[in-house]
Amino acid sequence: MNAPEPLPECPLPLRHYPRIVLAHGGGGRLMQDLIEHVFRPAFANPYLDQRHDGAVLEAAAGPLAFTTDSYVIRPLFFPGGDIGSLAVNGTVNDLAMCGARPLGLSAGFILEEGLPMDTLRRIVASMAAAARRAGISIVTGDIKVVERGRCDGVYINTAGVGRVIAPSPIRPAEIRPGDVVLINGDVGRHGTAIMAAREGIGFESPLESDCAPVHAEALALLEAGVAVRCLRDCTRGGLAAALIEIARDRGLRIHIDGRAIPVRDEVRGACEMLGLDPLYVANEGRFVAIVAPEDAPRALSLMGTAASIIGRVTEEPRGVLTLTSEIGATRVLDLLTGEQLPRIC
Repeated sequence: MNAPEPLPECPLPLRHYPRIVLAHGGGGRLMQDLIEHVFRPAFANPYLDQRHDGAVLEAAAGPLAFTTDSYVIRPLFFPGGDIGSLAVNGTVNDLAMCGARPLGLSAGFILEEGLPMDTLRRIVASMAAAARRAGISIVTGDIKVVERGRCDGVYINTAGVGRVIAPSPIRPAEIRPGDVVLINGDVGRHGTAIMAAREGIGFESPLESDCAPVHAEALALLEAGVAVRCLRDCTRGGLAAALIEIARDRGLRIHIDGRAIPVRDEVRGACEMLGLDPLYVANEGRFVAIVAPEDAPRALSLMGTAASIIGRVTEEPRGVLTLTSEIGATRVLDLLTGEQLPRIC
């Protein structure tokens, strides 16, 4: 007696795969299903609706800013944000630091085989919400799927184009002795929140990342006619690295007062426990503005209630960042040799 022939297997309905499989990046029906049921509903806008290889953006005459960054943060979700909101806010902020109003973003995804579809949906929804908050559309993108074990779930690259509204260049070369240094809030929360999430460290009061777009505050300075010399977001390397780079590039001294730099008690406590300096811990919603001295009070009012004046540009010694500590001692700050916290953005 012959054995009965096996019945053909019935594949899962395309939209019901619970996890990413390699075929989701193969360019076939599964990839189209992923785009139509995960990405397009979340990112819907007229540019994506054209279903073209790229997006054609309307831009007025004048200079454009263009930037890109990749996000490989671990864990994917952390207090105050996730890799999706981080990818949008990071590129929006980079454009803002160029004095540009964002026009459009691209999003490239590298997905790991086995990534839960619910995880991807959460990340995509978070990106869509962050884009709405920043008033920008994700107008084009790409998907690749790699074998299991080749990445930590998902990596995201975003690139952005923005129209420059600054009337004059915003860069280290523009700063002058006497200029004033401001920051838009407390420092060190993003890196500390990531560290706490990794290590399972709890705090009496919840500590969340400062991950947020800063383009509104940055562009408000320009729209109000503040003489902005330089803008810089304080991401990897924190506040200290951002100002050291500016001082070196311009060849002037930047002096900051540690007593004027806001640091939350829980951030300070965690950093003391782990041997970290909050001035070098990453932020994702903080930026420094170096402005003409006569415009500093107006800049302070435009950067929000958490903003502070923290320092000034002087002539000598050239190319260094100096700090007056809380006990009144002055020292030179230098770039760190290694990395305090890897995979934080």
